[in-house]
Amino acid sequence: MGERFERHRQPWTADENTKLHTLAAKGMGLKAIAKALTRSEESTQAQAKVLKLKIAKMR
Repeated sequence: MGERFERHRQPWTADENTKLHTLAAKGMGLKAIAKALTRSEESTQAQAKVLKLKIAKMR
């Protein structure tokens, strides 16, 4: 299967939100951002939606 995330259902910290803003602004893709934050892609996508961020679609 995929990678196992040990941090199951952890709340997002202000520091992680800041990093998510920065990486999304740089135009990084969802997979790269999720890996940098050690979060699942689904969790990262959901948090980006909460923060009203656009994540670049990788082609």
